[in-house]
Parts: sequence; C-alpha cells; structure tokens
Amino acid sequence: MIPAAKPLIGAEEREAVDRVLQSGMLAQGPEVAAFESEFSAIVGNRHCIAVNSGTSGLHMALEALGLDTGDEVIVPSFTFAATANSVALTGATPVFVDIDPRTFNIDPKAVEAAITPKTKAIQPVHLYGQTAAMKEIMDIARRHNLLVVEDAAQAHMASLDGTPAGAFGDAGVFSFYPTKNMTSGEGGMITTANDETARQSRLLRNQGMEKRYENEIVGFNTRMTDIHAAIGRVQLRKLSKWTEQRRANAKFFDENLKGVVVPYVAPGAVHVYHQYTIRVVGHDRDAFGAEMTKRGVGNGVYYPIPVHRLPSFGHAFDLPNTTSAANEVLSIPVHPALSESDLETIVSVINSIAAAGV
Repeated sequence: MIPAAKPLIGAEEREAVDRVLQSGMLAQGPEVAAFESEFSAIVGNRHCIAVNSGTSGLHMALEALGLDTGDEVIVPSFTFAATANSVALTGATPVFVDIDPRTFNIDPKAVEAAITPKTKAIQPVHLYGQTAAMKEIMDIARRHNLLVVEDAAQAHMASLDGTPAGAFGDAGVFSFYPTKNMTSGEGGMITTANDETARQSRLLRNQGMEKRYENEIVGFNTRMTDIHAAIGRVQLRKLSKWTEQRRANAKFFDENLKGVVVPYVAPGAVHVYHQYTIRVVGHDRDAFGAEMTKRGVGNGVYYPIPVHRLPSFGHAFDLPNTTSAANEVLSIPVHPALSESDLETIVSVINSIAAAGV
C-alpha cells in the first residue's frame, strides 16, 4: 500500500529528543524559544508563539485579538472543524460562507456579502497548501475595519505574490500535527507583527503569566514542550527540500493524470501541496477511492461533511460550491517519501480507474 500520508521521522529527530531528555528541561524552555526564532524566518520575521496544537493556536490568537460573545467571524465551511471550533470557543459566532470552486479557498465575494454590524474578523483557510485570495480579503478587511486571522495549518512555506502564508493578517496559525508538511509530533505556531498581540498570546498560553506566579489575566495551559520543539527544529531544517519534492511530485501528476480534474493554482501562488486534491467528476467518488485502495494506493476525503452541517453546528442552509467539493474531492499521496515507481503506480491506477468509468 502506498500511504496517503507518511510522517518522516529519522535519527536526527530521535537524537534531538534524547538531547532534551538528558537535559532534564522538558517543559517550555530554550528549545521552544529557538524554534520560535527559527520559524520566524519563513513568515517574514514576525513574532512566533509556539503552542501545543494548531487548534490552540487559532483559539489563543482569536482570544489575544479580543474576540468575544456577540462577535461574528466569517469562515469557510469547507475546512476542518477546528477552524470554526476555535471561533466558538471564544464565545463568538462562526459565520459560514462558500468557497471558490477552483482553489477550494474562501470566496472573497461571499465574505463581503456576509458582513454585518456584528462582524469582527475574517478567518480564511489556506486549504491543502495554497494561500487564499489574500489581496482581496485584506482589501475587504481594511474597508470594513475587520481583523484577519489566517488558518495556515496546511500552508508551511506557501506564498502569494511573494508574501508567505502567515504574514498577511493580524495573526496567522500553523499546525505541526504528524501528517502536516512538517511536524513536531503535535503543536502549533501563532505568527503576528503586532507586539501586543504577541504578548497577549504568550500570556494566554501560560496561565496568564509572563513572570512566574504573577498572573496578569485568566489564561490557559497551551504551552509547547521542549521535546516537541526539538523535533520541530529538526523538521524545519528539512522543510524546504521536502516542499520542493512535494511540488515536483505534484508537477508529475499535473502532466500525467487523465480523466480527473487536477488542482488549480492561482496566479502568483506557490502551492506547497499538503494535499494533492483531485476532483472526481462523472464518477462515484467513494467507489473511485475504494478502487484505488483495492489497487494499493492510499487516498482520503478532506472533507466529506461541510462544517456548518456537522452536528456541532447543525445549519441546514446550502453552500453550493462547498457541497460540490465535499462530494467530489479526493486527495492522493504527494508526500516526499514517494519513489519514482510510486508516482508511476499512482498515475497508472488513477488513469485506469477513470478510463473504466467507475
């Protein structure tokens, strides 16, 4: 079986963990500080605040920016539930809007149409590794005096017109979950250019303290450990090479897949292919994926149920582009561990199934 995703953990990561274990400093410490400093280089030298997950990062960033009960935050529904969960955890209300059917990212026109007097922020998602239409979104935000928090969980080293993901809005958040383009085992990173937002994020992750036992605000415990940061530092050094390999694998698929719709890349965008997501049109998508699995090629559907229709939110309204995507998308292996033989097998299997009319 060619796996749909494959975390790449080697001797260097194990050595880094052992170094921390031997040091006796396991909680948030010098490794976290070094990871934050090193990660800053890929997000335009913004402040970086490491936390224990991408979801925590979104939650802490929204809290740091002052989101509260009665506020509305515009989000896409075609995403992982954490995008909306983080909004709801602040007491604010996620307002779900439709996507651009080509990029799968939030539609700026839908964003503008959803603005009300209660709207406080926009939370675009850079889905599958391609940045959202940030020029249009930032223009809307400026005109309506709205905050922007980028959900960059899947977009390490993605960019648009030379600006990296995580460097557009008031804050950005990355995830280091095991299947992301780089991992720390588990973890997240908040990015911001604003000194006060950075300080508030640091307070919130650490029980409201900057100095021990001097709690300034009511906070959380969402710190990253030095163990996780040590893994993340090693992975960060490999990220550029892995990203080049993902993009090369995607190029091979672009040039050789037939009978399916390959990913659209917007002008000026550097897509980092956290997922290589095809559209299966004119076939039963689930049967198509099952046949791929039967023939030894892993795959996955991200995401089969729009977030607004999950029981946790339970809205019945229709977002047509979101519904179509949820019914048609299929993500195939694109990770840097794929061999040339793997790539050829994936293409052969997909083209054969598409030609057979499954």
